[in-house]
Amino acid sequence: MALYIGIMSGTSLDGLDIALVDQQAASLQLLASHYVPMPVELGQQLLALCNSGPDEIARAALAENAWARLAAEGVATLLAQEQLAPSHIRAIGSHGQTIRHEPAQGFTVQIGNPALLAELSGIDVIADFRRRDVAAGGQGAPLAPAFHDWLFREAGGAVGVLNVGGFTNLSLLTDGQPVHGFDCGPGNVLMDAWIRRHHGKAFDENGAWACAGRVNLPLLERLLSAGFFQATGPKSTGRELFNLPWLDRQLDGLELPPEDVQATLLELTARSVADSIHKTGTPLEHLLVCGGGAHNGALMTRLAQLLPQAKVESTSTWGVDPDWMEAMAFAWLAHCCLERVSGNRPSVTGASGSRILGAHYPA
Repeated sequence: MALYIGIMSGTSLDGLDIALVDQQAASLQLLASHYVPMPVELGQQLLALCNSGPDEIARAALAENAWARLAAEGVATLLAQEQLAPSHIRAIGSHGQTIRHEPAQGFTVQIGNPALLAELSGIDVIADFRRRDVAAGGQGAPLAPAFHDWLFREAGGAVGVLNVGGFTNLSLLTDGQPVHGFDCGPGNVLMDAWIRRHHGKAFDENGAWACAGRVNLPLLERLLSAGFFQATGPKSTGRELFNLPWLDRQLDGLELPPEDVQATLLELTARSVADSIHKTGTPLEHLLVCGGGAHNGALMTRLAQLLPQAKVESTSTWGVDPDWMEAMAFAWLAHCCLERVSGNRPSVTGASGSRILGAHYPA
C-alpha cells in the first residue's frame, strides 16, 4: 500500500476534511476519514483575512499556525483511530485555507504553515498547489477536475462532476476530449451566510428554509447580471466577489421576506450551474454531485429539473463518498507531486502548459 492523507479546508470555513487513502498507480481507495470542526474564533479570524485590514501579515501568520495545529491534531486522531504511525504515511497533501484568490492580478494565497504541520505530524507535507499554475498563467483553480478526470475518465460517455462547497466547480468529461472545467459561481456560501444572519444556523438543512420561500425574479436577474456569469472558462471565483456585502447591494430597493431571498439564492446556485453546462453545448448523460450540496435535496431536485437530459446523482452512487472527494483529490495531488506527474489541466485553468504542482516540506 502507498498511504497518503489529504486535507481540505474550503471556503465554507466549517472545518477540515481529512482523508486517508491507498494510492496506487491506477486506483485510489478511501480507507478512513476524520472531520475536524473549525473553532469559531479561528473561523472568524480566517474570514476577516479575506479582506484587507490592519496588521494582517501578523494576523495571517498567527491564524495559519493555529490552522496547522488543528490539522496536526486531526491527523493524529485519524492515525490513532487506524492504529497507524506517521512512518506509515508517505505524505500529507494539504490544501491550506484560501484567504485571497486574485489570479487576474497574478496571485492566490492559501495559508496553513506546512512546515509546522510537517514538524507536528512527523509526516512529509505537500502544499501550495495553486501558485505554480498561476505562475504559468493559469487560474490556479479549480484543481479538482484533474482528479475527476483521472478517477472517472474510464466511465465513458459525457459525465459532469459538480462539487458544491462554498462555491461550485464543474468538471466535464467527454470521450476523446480533454477535461473541461471551471467555477460556476456561489455554491453554499451565500445561502449559508444568509441563514446565519437570520437564524444563527450554519446551513439550510436539506434546503428546507429555501423551500419555504419563493424565487424573486427581479433579484435573480440582478444576481445573474454579474460579469462573472457572462464570462466563459477558464474562470474561478471566491469570496472576493460573492459575499454578504455584494448580496446586500443587490437587495437595495427590494423589500423581500428573508425566506424568498434564500429561495432565490438556491435558484442562483442551480441556474448558474445549469447555464454553465448549456453554454458548453455538452450533452451530459450524468451529473455526479459531491460536496455539502449533495445533501441538499432541494438543490438536487432543482438541478435535475434544469438538466432533464442528465441523471443527477450523488457521487456515492459511483462509489465515491461525496463528503471526502476534495480531501481525496489533495491526497492524489500530493502523490502526483512526489511522482513528478502533472497535477493541473491547462484546458481547465488556462495555464500555458502542464505543471507539477506543490511544494515539498520533509518531516
